[in-house]
Amino acid sequence: MAIKSTIFKVELQLADLDRGHFSDYGLTIARHPSETDERMMIRLLAFTLYASPTLVFGRGLSTEDEADLQDIDAAGSVERWIDVGLPAEKAIRRACGRSRRVIVVSYGGRAADIWWRQNSEKLVTQPNLHVLSLSPRESQALAGLAERSMRLQCTVQDGLIWLGNQRQQLELAPKILFSSNP
Repeated sequence: MAIKSTIFKVELQLADLDRGHFSDYGLTIARHPSETDERMMIRLLAFTLYASPTLVFGRGLSTEDEADLQDIDAAGSVERWIDVGLPAEKAIRRACGRSRRVIVVSYGGRAADIWWRQNSEKLVTQPNLHVLSLSPRESQALAGLAERSMRLQCTVQDGLIWLGNQRQQLELAPKILFSSNP
């Protein structure tokens, strides 16, 4: 018998001053049995950075060739394809051909640095790619916020992110590894 996903409920208050986007979201996140709290919380962080009424969590780990998050427009086209972790260079190029904007939020310290060194030469040719990187300290701190039921507040301003609950506040500054024209 297959192990089922663990369900997390999130009440998110978002104030994104950089984009002028202010909203409250009630989210349900399914954490795949092989997914860590760290990765799940980075998916949630990616949601906060690109939140919109049409941004949804994909099936991610359980389905190859599908984004961790995707933003589909009214015509059914993929506006944003967002992946978390260290996706294969070929998969990123394929996603760049299918969507208007592709975002990768990488993490993993030394492994992420090696991944970027090995793939950057081919990826920087993509005209619609944006790659961010979180430090191990930031990604592990995010994992510390994980609870089955979360009430989080997030403010984004000048590329800095303040995310927290009633007990703990984090300041995150994802590093931009590459950004083509927006």
